[in-house]
Amino acid sequence: MERKHEKYDRLIAHCKELAPVACAVAHPCDESSLRGALQAAEMGLLKPILVGPKRRIEALAAQFDLDISGCQLFDAPHSVGSAEIAVRLAREGKAEMLMKGSLHTDELMAAVVKRDTGLRTGRRVSHCFVMDVPAIDKVLIITDAAVNIFPTLQDKVHIVQNAIDLAHALGMAEPKVAILSAMETVNPAVPSTIEAAALCKMAERGQITGGILDGPLALDNAIDLGAAKIKKINSPVAGCADILVVPDLEAGNMLAKSLSFMAEADAAGIVLGARVPIILTSRADSLQTRLASCAVGVLVAQARRVNAAKAVAP
Repeated sequence: MERKHEKYDRLIAHCKELAPVACAVAHPCDESSLRGALQAAEMGLLKPILVGPKRRIEALAAQFDLDISGCQLFDAPHSVGSAEIAVRLAREGKAEMLMKGSLHTDELMAAVVKRDTGLRTGRRVSHCFVMDVPAIDKVLIITDAAVNIFPTLQDKVHIVQNAIDLAHALGMAEPKVAILSAMETVNPAVPSTIEAAALCKMAERGQITGGILDGPLALDNAIDLGAAKIKKINSPVAGCADILVVPDLEAGNMLAKSLSFMAEADAAGIVLGARVPIILTSRADSLQTRLASCAVGVLVAQARRVNAAKAVAP
């Protein structure tokens, strides 16, 4: 456990070398959300744009001796208004990232997915945990454990592609993607094994790109090479997966929380598939986890800038 935070430390250190990203912080009306945004700014990760009830935010800053003089502040009457204004700033290109403050996740995401005024793209919105597990020598991406409750096969195509694109932004050239189930064989009685096999075939046919997929795989033989060898699984993914794709939200949520509370892992999180990356912080998040979530968002925003420049290059 001596290596706890090591991977997040490297991630944050790398992002300090990049230009800070303009980030609309929706309703930072408690100490943790406001302080977290300002600390990310102090470290050069973000340029926070505070969106919420002006008097309330100013009073909060004064109460906890927080300096918000260098931040733009957009007044909003309530949490729903904060979400709508933050999303509008992203639509107008004034913010390259969104961060959840002290409002409910549903309030922010409702503004994000509105058909006419939101941040929809052709992709399904999905969530990724970028986990720093002390016993594993690399970050581990788990998806989707927070947004899609019972994703369809088509939803999982988007979930997998979003995670692969995130892995690229984190510097993984060809991430290894394990499609998880309770077993490593295709069983018609277990729908997740059928979907895993379909996703792998779709990747072979170019419907999912940029990563190496295999599945179904059970958790043990996805992340432990010894377990994969014992079960005689010959696979480029088994035992060394970078991305774990879970069958549904319940499985993903339990997996991520098990790692957090029983393996002392930290779980930075980000929502992908919208026009800008979205940081969903929790009041229970440590400072290190909040900063790591910001750093992941910075790398995604940078990758989008690079891809956009390539798209318009002659």
